[in-house]
Amino acid sequence: MKQILLAIAVVVLVGSCQTQPRSAIQKKADEYALVKVGTPDLSGITDNGKEVLNLYKFAADQADSIYWQQFFGDRDAIDALADADLKAYAAINYGPWDRLTGVPFIEGFGTMPLGANFYPADMTADEFVRFEDPSKNSPYTLIRRGADGKLVSVPYHEAFAAQIDKICNCLQAAADITIKPSVRAYLLKKCDALRSDDYYESENAWLDMTDSKMDLVIGPSEVNDDRFFGLKASYDAYVLLKDLERTAVLNQFGPMLPTLQKMLPCADAYKAFTPGTESDVFACDAIYLAGHANAGIKLMAINLPNDPRVQEEKGTRTILLRNIMMEKFNRVVSPVGHIAINVEQTDHLDAEAFYWNIAFREIAHGLGVKETVNGKGTVAEALGGKALTWEDAKANVVGLYLVCKLLDEHKLPGLALKEDAITTFVANLIRSERFGVTEQLGRAYVMIFNYLYENGAFTRADNGRYTIDFDKTLSLVADLAGIILKTQAEGDYAFAEQFESRYCKESETFRADLTNMRLENIPVDLKFEFEK
Repeated sequence: MKQILLAIAVVVLVGSCQTQPRSAIQKKADEYALVKVGTPDLSGITDNGKEVLNLYKFAADQADSIYWQQFFGDRDAIDALADADLKAYAAINYGPWDRLTGVPFIEGFGTMPLGANFYPADMTADEFVRFEDPSKNSPYTLIRRGADGKLVSVPYHEAFAAQIDKICNCLQAAADITIKPSVRAYLLKKCDALRSDDYYESENAWLDMTDSKMDLVIGPSEVNDDRFFGLKASYDAYVLLKDLERTAVLNQFGPMLPTLQKMLPCADAYKAFTPGTESDVFACDAIYLAGHANAGIKLMAINLPNDPRVQEEKGTRTILLRNIMMEKFNRVVSPVGHIAINVEQTDHLDAEAFYWNIAFREIAHGLGVKETVNGKGTVAEALGGKALTWEDAKANVVGLYLVCKLLDEHKLPGLALKEDAITTFVANLIRSERFGVTEQLGRAYVMIFNYLYENGAFTRADNGRYTIDFDKTLSLVADLAGIILKTQAEGDYAFAEQFESRYCKESETFRADLTNMRLENIPVDLKFEFEK
């Protein structure tokens, strides 16, 4: 197997021998491999820069506080628990619910709410539809009940004013001492955005900030915690150090977005959107995560901003979280591949192929269309609560499709083969079955896996190992990409529902794979301990 050793300041903690039987909740927590993120290499960072990093971390802690309120509510109810194991598992899940199943693991709580804490617990979908305030659909409002019991919209900048003031104090202080004009401009505009919930100017300023080795992504961005309507954005924070050498290699692909758009395997009408040509791709090490970024299953990359206006005018920034990515490959994806894939094909499990698969998965988020082609509004509006599942599915299959195309054209560096990319993709699909069908990300992976498996991309032997038909897999990936791109462009909610009912299911094969991974003690994912 070809692997890249992790040459970063990340040390996996080795647990001491257990002398007492582990409780059920301890076993659940142990399914997340503990990784300590230590002091990064700060060579080349000035003393001012190091202070800026500290201020970024302080700001991130406030974003974390906001996220607890958004997802769960009053964190004091968790902090007051006497059971240290329950508190530890609640810290991973940011609440009393197992994110993979939606089932509570703390007594006194029901099933995880579809709308997290963005909406009143007793609000019905019909009541929300009848609610006539246009701001109800904003990603940046909470829905609450007024004194009269009727629904009201509360802007984030009002609901979380205390924490936002503290974030902005940190960002203002960082802006005062940074030596980079682009960083100062971004931080000041981010303060304005947090206090107004208008992020257009700050997102443009962030894309203009290309000359800093450090980065802070903070504020409300992803909406996948809102499984009710897919509207409300969760607060998160990423404190990052850029890998300059890898970023230089990656940045050749940003200007290629219009060309990549034309390569999509779908009708021209479904790729009429022209991505901005100023898109860039960064490789970074994550040195501090907070809020949604640190909850449950950890992201390996991000693609922002989500505002379609900015995407069309300037493009997007893809950030590969390389230390997280490589840790997941070495600790989770590769071990799953070695127990689940035909031994004659496991030589194709490759860390570099994994890196490029994830890179182009994120780049693919900026492709396709953002507005439906038939007047149904944005894709998100037309597909509603299914939009995120289909967007994540699109990104994964389009990403693999593009990697294989570019490998054919010798436009990717390194020695990875198409077979490497496909095998590693399948191993990642199998390990992602553990995400289940409760969350939208999990549904996307299960939908892809079942579509490919049921149509013969790979077959499963009695010993539980899959043999991959590489040509058929790539052909089916192109077919599925076409289906998804068409469904998004036409805003075809009825078809999306029908397709999900067929392929978003936990089959016997699915359950057998889960059993095999559990018996081999392969981690579900990672949990981090950050050095302050």
